[in-house]
Amino acid sequence: MSNPVKVKAIAKNVSMSPFKLRRVMNLVRGMNGLDALDHLKFMPHKAARIIEKVLHSALSNAENNNMLDVEELYVVEAFVDGGRTLRRVQPRAQGRAYQIKKRSSHVTIAVGPKKK
Repeated sequence: MSNPVKVKAIAKNVSMSPFKLRRVMNLVRGMNGLDALDHLKFMPHKAARIIEKVLHSALSNAENNNMLDVEELYVVEAFVDGGRTLRRVQPRAQGRAYQIKKRSSHVTIAVGPKKK
């Protein structure tokens, strides 16, 4: 039995914390690709715009590079990994300094036929 084709799209070093992106990603995982795009379009989160771009890229890769029918593709794999963290210093009272962590993320989405 052959493995079903999975087509990926990856966005690296997205300037948003993985926590915020995972909140939206968990809603999309397992959905039909086109339905997921419709859901993302109407979500009020900035993370939805980022995930929408990556999902659109994955669907386009599947259609153009692998000649797959977009109507039958599902979000088979979707995860967010932590990226590089930039550390900044915030001056505070009485000569103290607090650390600010500016987090980034790597977004990966794979689409393919639905698992049975």
